[in-house]
Amino acid sequence: MAEFTMELNEEQKEVRDWLHGFAADVIRPAAAEWDEREETPWPVIQEAAKVGIYSLDFYAQQYFDPTGLGIPMAMEELFWGDAGIALSIVGTGLAAVGVLANGTEEQIGTWIPQMYGDAGDVKVAAFCSSEPDAGSDVASMRTRAVYDEAKDEWVINGTKTWATNGGIANVHVVVAVVDPELGSKGHASFIIPPNTPGLSQGQKFKKHGIRASHTAEVVLEDVRVPGSCLLGGKERLDERLARAREKAKAGSERVKNAAMATFEASRPAVGAMAVGTARAAYEVALDYATTREQFGRPIIDNQGVAFQLADMRTAVDAARLLVWRASWMAVNGKPFTAAEGSMSKLFASETAKKVTAQAIQILGGNGYTREYPVERMHRDAAIYTIFEGTSEIQRLVIARTLSGMPIR
Repeated sequence: MAEFTMELNEEQKEVRDWLHGFAADVIRPAAAEWDEREETPWPVIQEAAKVGIYSLDFYAQQYFDPTGLGIPMAMEELFWGDAGIALSIVGTGLAAVGVLANGTEEQIGTWIPQMYGDAGDVKVAAFCSSEPDAGSDVASMRTRAVYDEAKDEWVINGTKTWATNGGIANVHVVVAVVDPELGSKGHASFIIPPNTPGLSQGQKFKKHGIRASHTAEVVLEDVRVPGSCLLGGKERLDERLARAREKAKAGSERVKNAAMATFEASRPAVGAMAVGTARAAYEVALDYATTREQFGRPIIDNQGVAFQLADMRTAVDAARLLVWRASWMAVNGKPFTAAEGSMSKLFASETAKKVTAQAIQILGGNGYTREYPVERMHRDAAIYTIFEGTSEIQRLVIARTLSGMPIR
């Protein structure tokens, strides 16, 4: 087990500086254009693939960093560049985590490479969990997967929404209900291979922020996939459902479902994304405050501005520490006994919203225009308190964990 440290080693510092350079030289110059176009920035993803950032190897190196800091460090630097473009680069990672969290070694080796493609033929993947009537309330999920034993195939029907890369992905990972009587415990995850008949893109959403990231509905109509596409396999699923039925009879509710396993693994990473956006806005505001003059002196000479900047930097650093702690705990197998993963995502998300708003205030009228990036950063920051569990859901998870009570 790696000791917890707040000091990056030399290799990590090299990776951080490399990512920062890519974010500064490639992502930031393209940010405003792709935000306005509201399209997937394929040229930037291809550039990331060429240098090795958008690749299975890079993702795996960071994911298996024994300190746990590889992924949050990478997320912070990329999202410091721009949240929309960065999400287009890392969005495939959520589907990859879904396979890593629930799949067999064979499934991991088969499907994750197909999610990324290669520098000459870039692909993306999508994780599909939310539905029009089932966002935070995963127990209300309606997408059904029925096993056709004669053909050893699963037949899937339903509609997913808010899917990053939904419809344009090479590989979709879909969470579906296999046993409706078990509620959220009766869910399983499935791989939908490329060009599978019956899968189509529904509505593409025009969003308030992260506009360069493709978000859409995914419609599944009699989609048939081989039995081997059930993540974890049929035997493991049957065993898990049997345990869930026994626990249900005994009155126990603490059974992990497929979607939650993915979100638990990814929450600190989302927190790191928020830290990157918050840090970027803070740095713009600090630079502006030290160069912008009013009444013959820089505006940072005013306590009203200086104190805001002090609070902004303090909040950013505190958020990073919570993210790093949760990431270290996760990679070293330490249980989140106080919902530390949710804590990190909650605090970092709220920090991003507040710090980007403060940055606009410090820049005044300039901050409200698209001539300066803080307006876009503020729009982007709004998503962190919503996706992969709203702030309200994070508070619910934390409160239930601390109290042991079924708080509603």
